[in-house]
Amino acid sequence: MTTGDAPDLADRKGILLPDEQARHRTLDRLPVGPALSGFADRYWVVRWDLRGKPAYRAEVLSFPCVNVTFERSGTRTGGFVTGVCTTKYVRELDGVGETFGIRFRPGGFGAFTGMDVGALRDDSAPLAEVLPAAAHLGDLVLAESSDAARVRLVEEFFAGRGRGGDPHYALVARIVAAMADDAGLTRVDQVTERFAVPIRTLQRLFRRYVGAGPKWVLCRFRLQDAADLLARGAAPDLADLAAELGYFDQAHFCREFTAGIGMSPSEYARRARSGASGAVSGGAQTRK
Repeated sequence: MTTGDAPDLADRKGILLPDEQARHRTLDRLPVGPALSGFADRYWVVRWDLRGKPAYRAEVLSFPCVNVTFERSGTRTGGFVTGVCTTKYVRELDGVGETFGIRFRPGGFGAFTGMDVGALRDDSAPLAEVLPAAAHLGDLVLAESSDAARVRLVEEFFAGRGRGGDPHYALVARIVAAMADDAGLTRVDQVTERFAVPIRTLQRLFRRYVGAGPKWVLCRFRLQDAADLLARGAAPDLADLAAELGYFDQAHFCREFTAGIGMSPSEYARRARSGASGAVSGGAQTRK
């Protein structure tokens, strides 16, 4: 997806065992407005009410991007900035809670703020520490009862604060979009050749704007593709899937999938089918 494309707000890629998750929380997405257009691609809202029920571990194979969140739960409340998560992201949902988030495009948060987002890799910080001017924004957002009102507040705050015309971000965005969309891109040397960017320059740009290296980003997108196909029951047999995603062989693919997701591809596919069979028809539980 390029910086000008509208996101697919129904896309479930990156959400592990999406049908199973949908029985434990709701998920809504809203488009960004003009204040963040070109830097962020969606607002997202997760709510859960598991009072009297067991806690649930929601797992996500995150995109290579920064999220700004406004959260209210039994474990933490306030505004936060979370950098690229290079491992599987796990959030335990317990009791009742909600998260209202902004997913920035890969490189978008660094371009908008001027920050080196490599410092946020695998970390989360209070919003006020990263953006001091937003010290009270969390309280204001969480005080609003409607998602539309929250979007308006955030858009009003960010309007006019961003840095524009960053050619490095434009280049990073094009490269990341190609990595995401072209399954034939499986090696960093293919990327450097296509975009005529020296490897050290590419690595430096990715650390500064994305927060993780180009090799990791390629691997993350391919693992997301694999998990998405397996969850939808749309994957060919594992040998063909491994070849389609550019892995050397099936064994290599299975090792990387198991290391990244915590279960083998076959086990993941079985559990995904089990979650789908238990889901409420029509997807009602994925909406408010």
